[in-house]
Amino acid sequence: MVAGPPLGLFIDRMALDDLGAVEEIERQCFTTPWPPNAYRSELENNRLAHYLVARFDEQIVGFAGLWMMVDEAHITTFAVRQGWRRQGIGERLLLALFDMARARHAQVATLEVRPSNVAARRLYEKYGFALTGIRPRYYSDDNEDALIMTTPSIDSREMRELVARLRASVEERPQIQLGADGLPIGRKAAEGAPSGEHAESLEAMESMEGIDGGQAKAPDILRPSNVSRRS
Repeated sequence: MVAGPPLGLFIDRMALDDLGAVEEIERQCFTTPWPPNAYRSELENNRLAHYLVARFDEQIVGFAGLWMMVDEAHITTFAVRQGWRRQGIGERLLLALFDMARARHAQVATLEVRPSNVAARRLYEKYGFALTGIRPRYYSDDNEDALIMTTPSIDSREMRELVARLRASVEERPQIQLGADGLPIGRKAAEGAPSGEHAESLEAMESMEGIDGGQAKAPDILRPSNVSRRS
């Protein structure tokens, strides 16, 4: 018997065939998920939109996206499947978004995040994002403000060195090992670990409901100001 290639995690472009799994993760992670046709519309009709999925073997375990708005890469969404959090999947997606932004000649990356989402804010700060503005009463579910966070030039020496250092740290993590239930070994202990004020990475953020835990509406491709997602 010839052994097959080892199972492993890799990042890929989102395709129409992926939408069933993406929508399943969407419903797991967000209390106000985008409607079923939103991602199809993004892939088929929105030239600004670029979406990625994280695959482990043939299973989609996470996804993320951005909009390229002139020279700005605006991160719109993040989610990791329940049972697969705290495995470095979110950080790998974020690194892939930086790679995508640089390849498309973006000068900066931006996003919105809730002030109350401390774990997410610390993760974004870890990756070079800093507070640059506030959108008052931005989130429709509870009228919470949104903090606008932006990186320095992603092609600057400062950001290249930061991303390279963080990438090396992520790549040093051990390979994901699956248990008899088909889910990562050790996930239960990890998901039960505290993820409050001492969280320092996306692994803590992934233990929350959704990656960014917000309530934004589906993007309107005719109105770039509505692109921002649930942070």
